[in-house]
Amino acid sequence: MGLHKDYDVIVVGGGHAGSEAALAAARMGCATLLFNINLDSIALMSCNPAIGGLAKGQLVKEIDALGGEMGKVADRTAVHFRLLNASKGPAVQSTRFQCDKQLYRLAMKAILEKEKNLHLRQALVDRLIIARDRVIGVEDNTGFFYGGKTVIITTGTFLNGLIHVGTARYPAGRAGEIASIQLAACLKGLGFEMGRMKTGTPPRLRASSIDFSKLERQDSDPDPQPFSFTTEKLRAERLPSYFSSTTKETHRLIRDNIGQSPLYSGIIRGIGARYCPSLEDKVMRFADKEKHPVVLEFEGLDTEEIYAKGLGNSMPPALQEDIVHSVPGLEEAEIMRSAYAIEYDFVQPTQLRRTLETKLVAGLYLAGQINGTSGYEEAAAQGLWAGINAALAVQKRPPFILHRSDAYMGVMIDDLVIRGVDEPYRMFTSRAEYRLILREDNAAIRLMGKGYDLGLICRDHYEHLQEKVRQVEEGIKKLSAVKVYPNQDVNTTLVKMGSKPIKNPATMYQLLKRNEIAYDDLKVFAGWEPAPDRMVKKQIEIEAKYEGYIKRQVEAVKKMAELEDKKIPPFVDYSSIPGLSTELKMKLTGLEPATIGQAERIPGMTQAALTAILITIKKMEIEAGPPKRNRGRGSGIRDRCL
Repeated sequence: MGLHKDYDVIVVGGGHAGSEAALAAARMGCATLLFNINLDSIALMSCNPAIGGLAKGQLVKEIDALGGEMGKVADRTAVHFRLLNASKGPAVQSTRFQCDKQLYRLAMKAILEKEKNLHLRQALVDRLIIARDRVIGVEDNTGFFYGGKTVIITTGTFLNGLIHVGTARYPAGRAGEIASIQLAACLKGLGFEMGRMKTGTPPRLRASSIDFSKLERQDSDPDPQPFSFTTEKLRAERLPSYFSSTTKETHRLIRDNIGQSPLYSGIIRGIGARYCPSLEDKVMRFADKEKHPVVLEFEGLDTEEIYAKGLGNSMPPALQEDIVHSVPGLEEAEIMRSAYAIEYDFVQPTQLRRTLETKLVAGLYLAGQINGTSGYEEAAAQGLWAGINAALAVQKRPPFILHRSDAYMGVMIDDLVIRGVDEPYRMFTSRAEYRLILREDNAAIRLMGKGYDLGLICRDHYEHLQEKVRQVEEGIKKLSAVKVYPNQDVNTTLVKMGSKPIKNPATMYQLLKRNEIAYDDLKVFAGWEPAPDRMVKKQIEIEAKYEGYIKRQVEAVKKMAELEDKKIPPFVDYSSIPGLSTELKMKLTGLEPATIGQAERIPGMTQAALTAILITIKKMEIEAGPPKRNRGRGSGIRDRCL
């Protein structure tokens, strides 16, 4: 093995998951080492140039509330700003920023390089070193050994990666970078259940070769809100996006040459995502559609490269040229980088505990696409989660767990470790049962206290948030105390607002419950006071308009918590529980659910089976006698600003 160095936490892979994992562990006081095959590609946005999106924006704001970095870097490097679903309710509204890809990469790399306790190393990790079912370090391809108390693997698409362009295929983690072959073999050799996923990326086009006059232009929202609670100002530079669509000629080219697609010729066997199909898939599966959208997004302020969303395919380069030229506005477009598909290995995430530590090897954590997920935001959230838990394990502190009612992160981790994946997992608002209380706008209120307790949020930022919460509560009290009386002037004003007249005195808070009335509309009435800032105003409005719905969802959470938090003792012998099917016994033994709530969400679980498990637990509790009290000792909190 040669010489060695020792660390508390080793992170293998410097993408979005690895960056957040390494920063979290280092900031919590652990000596941390981050490996990447190429240090110049740390935090590289290898596919689309955007951070956020539907349900993903919620994840970014949760990462920020817990002390993560993705939201801050997106705010610093964004060049196009949109609030998606702005016309719908706050539960499904999500922020999406289009970033300068090179500025994003460089900004994150600089943050990593400057972080105390964090060391960066360019190397290819080939092996995990295991002793008595516990990881004790890693070995790189030169045979150099690095000792680690914990190891987090965040290899993205690099694990046994294979790129496809037409009939050509070659090993790569992404275009231009080597794949991680030996580490994949090492994981298989350890006995992990592994599978194969497939994703892809569209061509990059030269901006000066595009006829933008034929395209529909979309500019940024005029007054966007940042991702990070700590961001005071967004950059002034703006870039537009453009819209086009495929044509009958595009679809004919695909259909006539479908045999040249490795996806349809049987060469690609990895599982792709139904929600993000390639162009071949869209044309063949949705034959009734005459066109599909194409969105053109600039990859940065100082580059000609345009990301052609909607044109992702794995056809031969010559055919890709014809496909691109069949799209209005792209008749003369020059391809700078060809589209390609990529297959890679993943580990079935049902082999993980809720901390993202593997059940098979103690001290080994997995985060990101290795767990069968897709997306920068999903990866970053898992990386933060794994980094926190690895640091806590080293420090012998209790693990960090969020429930489904706490955060979108909690929903994602629960889905992964209990249900597993049969296609690349992506976060959707529909996956969150309690999405009305897990809104993007209240992520800081929900989670910043937890980030503060972990030492990842500084005291000043936390106290600033608490002041805003106090202002919201005070604002609601004031609106509830000021009455508006029915008279001709008041009712005429209400009618002009598109609202019904009042017959009885009403408080301003009651008027604010009306959908057509915004907070600032109330300024025409005596006693109104302006809100201190946009965040406070928005929280007051949402509390007023959705108060009844929020209360019902909070009550539902309380009822579910009784089942959710009912712990299942370790080492339950499911094979001896009567009433369970053989299939359920195998699933329960393999998944090791920590709570009854998790057991309930196992596919195939029945109410009768759940009752049998509860009876068994009750018997175990009676036999064990009353629990002994264990008074733990809390840990100190670092007061530091990020």
